[in-house]
Amino acid sequence: MMIEIPNLLTPEELKLCRDRLAAAAWTDGRATAGTRGALVKRNLQLAEDSAEANELAQIVMRALQRNQLVVATAFPHSMTRPAFSRYEPGMTYGFHNDAAIMPMPRTPRTIRADVAGTLFLSEPDEYDGGELQIEDSVGSGGAKLPAGHLVLYPANTTHRVAPVTRGARHVSFFWIQSMVRNETHRRLLFDIDRSLAELNRAVPDHPALSRISSVYHNCLRLWGEL
Repeated sequence: MMIEIPNLLTPEELKLCRDRLAAAAWTDGRATAGTRGALVKRNLQLAEDSAEANELAQIVMRALQRNQLVVATAFPHSMTRPAFSRYEPGMTYGFHNDAAIMPMPRTPRTIRADVAGTLFLSEPDEYDGGELQIEDSVGSGGAKLPAGHLVLYPANTTHRVAPVTRGARHVSFFWIQSMVRNETHRRLLFDIDRSLAELNRAVPDHPALSRISSVYHNCLRLWGEL
């Protein structure tokens, strides 16, 4: 399930991120790729210990934590610190699969990568190509969203960043360990949650709402892990 979340960042946060990225120094993105990933990865990244990376990661993390749609979709237990990449003409990240276990920078901890996130920080008309293309059981889909918009998708999918042919593509990316490990269970919970929200607006006094809410929470109790 690929979920688009609009306007994760406020206009002020987005402007700050874009200003910092425009002036940042970049390093070879292959330094953080695994052996096979390095064969198909051609991009630039902010150094994890840079002042810009520290500042921007905090901004994105706060935005993720306050967004209710992120919570309803991913059920975050823990997540990696957001990182930042840049794609210039000729750069791409070929089809690959993310590692199942991701390190937590500056700590001995690791997380299980259940959900992957890409936060777009360049406007679509600022670059050509660069679509995030995701393959799943029902085919393939692509995303090239306005700056400040986020896409979440299962981390076990095969995906790529299409070659950029003009301009520069900036994104933030991260992984989430979900309290609900199974992707089908997360989808069912999300559908129930959205249906409850619609019914609460349409028929707020209907007695079935409490029963549906009970089903939601009992499913979360059954499937959730802490």
